[in-house]
Amino acid sequence: MPAKPDVCLPSGDAELAMLDVYMPMMKSAAIVSAGQLGLFEALAGGPLGASELAGRLQASARGIATLADFLVAIGYLERQGETYANTVPTQRWFTSRGAVDYTPGLLWTAEAWPMLGELAGAVRRGGPQTTLWQAMQARPQLGERFSAYMGAFARDLGPDLLARVPVGDEQRRLLDLGGSHGLHSIRFCERYPQLSAQIVDLPSALSETPVTIAAHGLAGRIALTPGDVLDFDWGQGFDLVFYLSVAHNQNADDNRRVLRRIRDSLKPGGLLVIHEYLDDQPPGAYHAAFKLTLLYETGTQIHREADYRDWLAEAGFASVERIDLDPREKGSLLLARC
Repeated sequence: MPAKPDVCLPSGDAELAMLDVYMPMMKSAAIVSAGQLGLFEALAGGPLGASELAGRLQASARGIATLADFLVAIGYLERQGETYANTVPTQRWFTSRGAVDYTPGLLWTAEAWPMLGELAGAVRRGGPQTTLWQAMQARPQLGERFSAYMGAFARDLGPDLLARVPVGDEQRRLLDLGGSHGLHSIRFCERYPQLSAQIVDLPSALSETPVTIAAHGLAGRIALTPGDVLDFDWGQGFDLVFYLSVAHNQNADDNRRVLRRIRDSLKPGGLLVIHEYLDDQPPGAYHAAFKLTLLYETGTQIHREADYRDWLAEAGFASVERIDLDPREKGSLLLARC
């Protein structure tokens, strides 16, 4: 990711007390605003001066110059004479010409930002007043934004899954629980022509998925079944099940129940792939932040490796393998076989 700014001092080291609050707030606001304006993408083709950049973005030259100067100061842009250019990390992570475009994550952050105002209330209550999923029902665009963000993460995670998840010629049917964007199913169906997939997720999370699947020419091999993973009857006879970044949205009892249902739906010798952030102690900064996010968004939590092993054993899985991804912020895989 882009370089850490020199102006953001570690907690407790700021010469002025509010710098630890003000500077991270301004950094986040500037990066998100750049994503909303399309500033990084406008510079993907090469450096531009403030006036030309403002014209392309339909913004004021003064406003663009002020924003761009701050983005230079925090390491997201660089000056080249009278022009501005993306730094290498910005080009890589926030433009369509990079390895993965996380701009959907910036747009999602803009939508999620108001929820942070409820953090103190969530701490008092021990959870949100309105969950993220309830908010998505009231505002369907939230589901679309969130699915797009998860799609960006899926593009980042996808190569790790392909490298780590074994698929044999005899495996034909993939069940993708909470697969929203469809990218994991698409990637595996493209790699393994014998596979067909079924995706189960909430209707709001699947609104754009048919278009994505059709664009890859896989409409005949990937089926969408709108429904709640907790209650939907997805059937049986699967060789491979994905439960990717879903378990942290469920409590222990619900995960235990879902894993039993997954076991019942798998053929003998079938494989379950769980992607999660495991609650190891002590937690790193990212894991601790993610736990706090879950507190105010969904009221749920991440779980320990030991919890998963207990649930999987109770469900009847014969073996479990843990794979920690690199970097650690990508989480871990648990491969469980019947």
